[in-house]
Amino acid sequence: MTQAQAVTSSATRRSAGIIADGVFKVLLGAAYLIGAPWLGDLLGVSTWLMVVSGVALLIGGGIGIKCGRSRPIRTYIWLMVAFDSGWVLTALVGLLMAWRDRSAGGEVWIGYQTAAPLVFAALLLVTTPVAPASDTHAENSGH
Repeated sequence: MTQAQAVTSSATRRSAGIIADGVFKVLLGAAYLIGAPWLGDLLGVSTWLMVVSGVALLIGGGIGIKCGRSRPIRTYIWLMVAFDSGWVLTALVGLLMAWRDRSAGGEVWIGYQTAAPLVFAALLLVTTPVAPASDTHAENSGH
């Protein structure tokens, strides 16, 4: 495999991961919308919060998919890592709160999933798109 093929293969895998991240958010958002009453009861949150969270995830995932190929991969990956790190931390906080018999655990977790996708989407939208001809150069230079 030549170096150019290796770079293209790496970029293709990263692009696939970026698209998969957006698809996951869209599917999770759809699940929240469809199962809002049941999931809300299960997590101890109101149905309206589940619906708002579902809409936020649909927006964040949709914008993520749309911007996936036009934004710098390094920026996109940094945003995904930040989003997922916050998701894990709020899940742990929510679990600890629920374990200690506090009712706000679900609200903390779903609250994050309501705000974070919108912040993620807004940051993607304000990020300067890469020029199509510079994709390979950006990959090789790490920018």
